Amino acid sequence: MLSSLPYLRAEKAVVVQNGVRRRLPIQMWLHRREFQQAILIILGIAAFLAVYFWPPLPEVVDPQGEHFALTKTGQITLGLFFLATFWWVFEVVPIGVTSIIVGVIQVLFALRNPATALGDFFHPAVWFIFAALIISKSFIKSGLIQRLAYSMLALMGERTRAIYLGCGALIAVLTLFITHTAIAAALYPLLVAIFSLYQKDGQPTRFGKGLFIGMAFTAAAGSVASMLGAARGVIAAGFYREMTGLDIGLAKFSFYLLPLSWIMVILVWLLISLLYSPEKQTIPGLKDRARDLVKRLGPISRPEWLTISITGGVFLLLYLYPFVSSLKHLDITGIILLATPLFFLFKVLNLQDLEEIPWNMILFFGGTVSLGFCLWQTGASRWLAVLCLPFVQQISWPVFIICLGGLVLVLANVIVNLIVLALVMPVALVMASYLGIAPEMIFYSAVAAAGMPFMLLIGAAPNAIAYESRQFSKGEFFRTGFVMSVILIIVLGLFIRYFWPTMGLSVSPIHP
Repeated sequence: MLSSLPYLRAEKAVVVQNGVRRRLPIQMWLHRREFQQAILIILGIAAFLAVYFWPPLPEVVDPQGEHFALTKTGQITLGLFFLATFWWVFEVVPIGVTSIIVGVIQVLFALRNPATALGDFFHPAVWFIFAALIISKSFIKSGLIQRLAYSMLALMGERTRAIYLGCGALIAVLTLFITHTAIAAALYPLLVAIFSLYQKDGQPTRFGKGLFIGMAFTAAAGSVASMLGAARGVIAAGFYREMTGLDIGLAKFSFYLLPLSWIMVILVWLLISLLYSPEKQTIPGLKDRARDLVKRLGPISRPEWLTISITGGVFLLLYLYPFVSSLKHLDITGIILLATPLFFLFKVLNLQDLEEIPWNMILFFGGTVSLGFCLWQTGASRWLAVLCLPFVQQISWPVFIICLGGLVLVLANVIVNLIVLALVMPVALVMASYLGIAPEMIFYSAVAAAGMPFMLLIGAAPNAIAYESRQFSKGEFFRTGFVMSVILIIVLGLFIRYFWPTMGLSVSPIHP
């Protein structure tokens, strides 16, 4: 019977290990990945069942003497969090499928009613992200990104350090409107073309390292400035609204985070210029080629004008929203979604573009929203917050927030930042209420730290895209990213203690 299993058949392959020839079953070698996947699936289920059957966890007591017991539904939710995180991180099944399992378990184990648990997959935050992806699609399909990139090269010229700066500036501006992953994917071929003019044989150079590592770092830093730069800001704002009843609009979000974001973009450029000073001062002929490419594109096309007009109009409404009383009855999700039908009505996009939207990622966003709200509504996050409270009660509020940012930063490098925010945001907001810290401070600090996972390739999609250039090793990326992470914590600390209070953000201790 065992011999009938595909990975235990008798076919052999000869391999050499430590100088010794060994014969291994070919099918076992071919199915090693499937075997590892099966083990990971079992481990995730085992973690869930272990928490499910674990005896009731003890009550926790807050500083006011109030007792909090972890309900059975709360305990099961913690098990669900372990299972989902494990499967999401190792992607044992498509991440969208894991997200569906998050909803299914909530329904099957009566953690929340079906309308609530599954309705979170269509939460306004998820629709906001969908609209952001549609806008990104229009920028790419219309050719607007290509035109902007060529124009940047024609403007910056042939000096290699200026190219570093120009690429960083272009990415920082584009991330105000487009997701950082889409920008990295769209600009990657252009950077490859630039590098091919610099180094004909494609061998790694300091300029190549700086160009691609700089792209990854700048995409991360720039994406913090706007809710459209990445999904994390919208998801975090959704958690914040659910847990505090307060809205974080697009204008307010950018008002506080854009200065930090662009300071980090400048610091990325300075660090890259210092560590990876180009071997050559110029790339002869690059400026002329860029100008020729701009000419070949011709005048700005109708789809480009429509993309500029529709996106500009929607963004004007979004930024006027907090200040115009007649707009306040609207929701920012409805405003940004207005762009979607307009792109299709004016034929900037078509049915094929709609079908190419990464629905697997949309389901993932919905799953993280549903899981985060489940942690909050079942009381699991409050129980965790009170459990951890004794460890931070004696430290000052700036130190607490900086430590929180450091924790989020480290976790975001090894776990998808949306999962980190789904766990940390609810817990940190509860702890902040006990420590007398304004909740907005928690929000902005956590979002900023989660958005800049500089150290590991798995921290963000632009990191992995940059690695495809084969210009740098994982070790080089980590070492450079570690320095940038230290710089980020220092900058974040300065904003927490000095800049944000000056800008009017209430960050001083308040009484709950």
